[in-house]
Amino acid sequence: MKMGIVISSNDVETCWNALRYANFSLSQEDEVKIFFMGKGVEYQKISVEKFNTIEQTEKFMKDGGVVFACGSCVKSRDQEVSEMCPISTMKDMYEIIKESDKVVTF
Repeated sequence: MKMGIVISSNDVETCWNALRYANFSLSQEDEVKIFFMGKGVEYQKISVEKFNTIEQTEKFMKDGGVVFACGSCVKSRDQEVSEMCPISTMKDMYEIIKESDKVVTF
């Protein structure tokens, strides 16, 4: 199955659970893409030991998951662009949703 996950929350536990779900889905041999938008692009800043969103994202990417981040949202928060928070567009989000069998939002 192809799955798209949209994360727009900066609640650390919500982001952490969304990323755990993405990792579980990869373990089920699904193709998974995550699109961070809005407050969701802050997921690296809010990471804490108990809810380590960075660790979950690193695992996700290492295991073949693909990460996108809304460029406007990243820029409006003066965040640095990185492999874990790459500049992407609404067209990228559109394509993820269009090609996915299922889309989950957090």
